[in-house]
Amino acid sequence: MRYVDGYVVPVPKKSLQAYRRIAQKAGKIWREYGALEYRECAGDELDVKWAVPFPRMIKLKPGETVVFAWIVFKSRAHRDRVNAKVMKDPRLAKMDPKSMPFDSKRMVYGGFKVLVDA
Repeated sequence: MRYVDGYVVPVPKKSLQAYRRIAQKAGKIWREYGALEYRECAGDELDVKWAVPFPRMIKLKPGETVVFAWIVFKSRAHRDRVNAKVMKDPRLAKMDPKSMPFDSKRMVYGGFKVLVDA
């Protein structure tokens, strides 16, 4: 059964292009090591009335937007193998977490079993 890592990240709007460049590089690396899909999406319609909106969930600050992202794997075991290789990759290892264009302390993350794959 497929497995998905998902996350939500607050990103300053002025840093969105810098974030995009990092995400493109990261996506290539995850795909090289076997991830089936890698998607990063910038918030567009976030002011919803019928549920808890992402901005409230991650305490979005003025001038920020939400990035919603996911990576698809064949299984949880496959995810673990791919992520172990990705974390050792020197292209990511040289990235300084303090210089990232987002607040990693407010990042929301989790691993998910796929319930429906339509």
